[in-house]
Amino acid sequence: MLPWNRVLRPLAALLLAAAVAVVPAATAQAASAPSSGWNNYSCKPSAAHPRPVVLVHGTFGNSIDNWLALAPYLTSRGYCVFSLDYGQLPGVPLFNGLGPIDKSAEQLQVFVDKVLSATGAAKADLVGHSQGGMMPRYYLKFLGGAAKVNALVGIAPDNHGTTLNGLTHLLPYFPGAEDLLSSATPGLADQVSGSAFLTKLNAGGDTVPGVHYTVIATKYDEVVTPYGSQFLSGPDVHNVLLQNLCALDLSEHVAIGILDRIAYHEVANALDPAHATATTCASVFS
Repeated sequence: MLPWNRVLRPLAALLLAAAVAVVPAATAQAASAPSSGWNNYSCKPSAAHPRPVVLVHGTFGNSIDNWLALAPYLTSRGYCVFSLDYGQLPGVPLFNGLGPIDKSAEQLQVFVDKVLSATGAAKADLVGHSQGGMMPRYYLKFLGGAAKVNALVGIAPDNHGTTLNGLTHLLPYFPGAEDLLSSATPGLADQVSGSAFLTKLNAGGDTVPGVHYTVIATKYDEVVTPYGSQFLSGPDVHNVLLQNLCALDLSEHVAIGILDRIAYHEVANALDPAHATATTCASVFS
């Protein structure tokens, strides 16, 4: 029997990318758009969208590559959008998110302060992919971020770590492997299920008061496994499984963050719940 998921997944990605290209140009050039790009520090939030949006890339990502689709999607809708680089390792260009995650959260803290100062806003909204959807929770919980953030939207976040389909369970069988992983790429080691970092992060509950949490996951995620570990528990949490919105969406871990307009529609709903509209397969054209 043919592995249809493997056959159809790339096709779905191509269809989503094509949909991005055919969305009416008028949308991309909406009068409410604050600029032709993001990281525009002269951008002032509007009454309709009073908070700047800070995009937080994932492991091995950076402030540009991770957001070539989502940043324009949001700026065209009138948001002031900013993105940062974090978790850099000496001698490793372009690929970020590899440093200790608690230190990456400190970089996010500094960046959010910079954005709030430039825009004059009291609070920001955060949208992150993979590690970028989980790392900000450290900022919210331990670095005072809850007072400066209205909402955190995580796209395929590894909130409770990942087993990488069980591969990380092999580490104890290779003497020195865990130490090497920690010393070479501490940002990866911190994301392994049961790590000291994640134990501290999730102790006492997943959320902090005053912040609205949204998690958008795909059941085809092959990186953060099992995908249900991405979901949060708490009084102000909205957990979303992409396939419950569109069963035809076959996006996996990378595609859901870098090109999936169905997921993006749900991001927009989370940023502006008062004007949310139903997310369906047709949202790829919205």
